[in-house]
Parts: sequence; structure tokens; C-alpha cells
Amino acid sequence: MSNNTIIDTNFNFPNQKSVYKGKVREVYNINNNLLVMVATDRLSAFDVVMPKGIPYKGQILNQIATSMMKATEDLVPNWLMATPDPNVAIGHLCEPFKVEMVIRGYLSGHAAREYKAGKRMLCGISMPEGMKENDAFPQHIITPATKAEMGDHDEDISREDIIKNGIVSEADYVVLEDYTRKLFQRGSEIAASRGLILVDTKYEFGKTKEGKIVLIDEIHTPDSSRYFYADGYQERQDRGEAQKQLSKEFVRQWLIANNFQGLEGQTVPEMTDEYIETVSERYIELYENITGETFVKADVSNIQNRIEQNVLGYLNS
Repeated sequence: MSNNTIIDTNFNFPNQKSVYKGKVREVYNINNNLLVMVATDRLSAFDVVMPKGIPYKGQILNQIATSMMKATEDLVPNWLMATPDPNVAIGHLCEPFKVEMVIRGYLSGHAAREYKAGKRMLCGISMPEGMKENDAFPQHIITPATKAEMGDHDEDISREDIIKNGIVSEADYVVLEDYTRKLFQRGSEIAASRGLILVDTKYEFGKTKEGKIVLIDEIHTPDSSRYFYADGYQERQDRGEAQKQLSKEFVRQWLIANNFQGLEGQTVPEMTDEYIETVSERYIELYENITGETFVKADVSNIQNRIEQNVLGYLNS
């Protein structure tokens, strides 16, 4: 493994109870009280983790997510307490809800693929006839998904089924919907101020020990969200051209072009060092566009050691 990306971690922090390894993040439980979330440089697409890491990707995701949490904490409470390292967020241990709250302002991505296949209902919500890919919906739609275990695909689910099956109580679900709309509104305003359109995104929520519903995981990152450039959006729609995107959709499109969509029997195409470099550059471009700040590369001479020292410094303080 090259030392300038972080693909896997095996820390053993004081009072560590367990570690959960997700597609991209590794989450350390400290004393059933705190979570130390490490954003690795792993890249996942079509629910498959790619064999090579993308330099600086973890830092980028972590820094976008934490800055967006700070920019929305007046609207919606979140789990975050501290960011002691560029790749690390530390916050309250929460019991996650088993749904992802997906909200869409435009007919793009998964919704567009379903629409193209002739479907007009998504998660119990009807989509109007006569739409073109990347058109704006008359109003935002919330299309939840059940959270998959590692390796499985997330499944679309309706509000009615979530409540009927007891996945989330009706009272809690009303709060999740309200928070989802508020976050999307704020995220759209932030995006617009940067010349971007927030197309769709997903939010995850959990409950603290005190029973408070809070935003967890990531928010408004290119892994969880799709952005278009506002400049020229309408002209591209009128001409029937593809939109200029800021999301990891460019990776998905590259995989599709190389005959990979995570289906059985398909193999991940080889990612050359040159291709990985271009992906890293795209992520840096995403960061700078989304945050409006210049990206400062962290010291990657020994990432594992850097993270360990920074986390220990915080936990011991």
C-alpha cells in the first residue's frame, strides 16, 4: 500500500469497545459514548469498493462534511463534537435510523434511470409525465432507501412502508422529513452562492442516548450529493446536452463505459495511476467549488501515525 493514501485502519484507542468498517469510513466506539469516524481514501461506486484509494479523498469528504455541519447546526442538531485531524470527526454515539433520507430536486441519477425504464412512481411518490433527464421537479421529492449491509444495494422504500413496518415511528419520521427539507433548502442556498445547483442528496440521522434526533455521517459531499454548475444549466437542458456535474457520477460513468455496474459476473476495470490522479484532482476541484476555499493538502508522509497522534491528543485532553 502506498503511504500517501489510507485504505484501512487498525487503531486501538483507549477504552475502545468496537470498530465498524463501512464502505468508506471506519468508526471507532470509545466507551459506548463517543465515536471516532475516520474517512479513508477508499472509493465506492455501485456499492462496490474500488481496489485502489484516491489521494486526499478522505480529507476532502471529512472537511466538506464537517464544514457543512457547522453551516447547518442552527437548523438541525448534529452528532459532531470535534475534528482533531483532517481525516477525522469525533462526536456523540448515536443509534442510527435504518433509512437514508434521499431528497431530489431534479430528475437525475437513480430517479432518471427509473424514469427512463418507464416507471412514474418512486418510493410511493409520483413523478410527472413529460420530464427530460435533469429537469427540475415541480417540488422536491423525498425518496427514502433502506440502509444496506456491506455489499448489498440500498433499496427504495416508501414513507408508508417505513412506518407500517416499524422501521421508524411516525412521530420520528415526521422529524426526519422536516430536517431533510430544511437541510436541503440550506444546502441549495449554499450551493447557489457558489454558482452550483444541489441536485439531490442523502442524509442519515440517529438518536443520542438522550433520545434527541441528530444528523450523523456526511452531508453535502460529492459522495452523498450531486451538484450541477448553474452557469449554462438551462442552455444545456434546452439543447438536450448532459449537465456539467460535480459529484462522483463521473466515476460511475467511467465504470459504466468500462462495462461495470456492480452486477454479478462483472469485474472492476483497472484503475491506472494516471486515472487515479485525475480522480483525485476532480475531488479537489469539487472541494474548492463546494466550499469556496482553496484546498490545503494535509501531510501524507505517514497518515496512520498522524491520525493516531491527533486522535490520542483529543481523547487525552
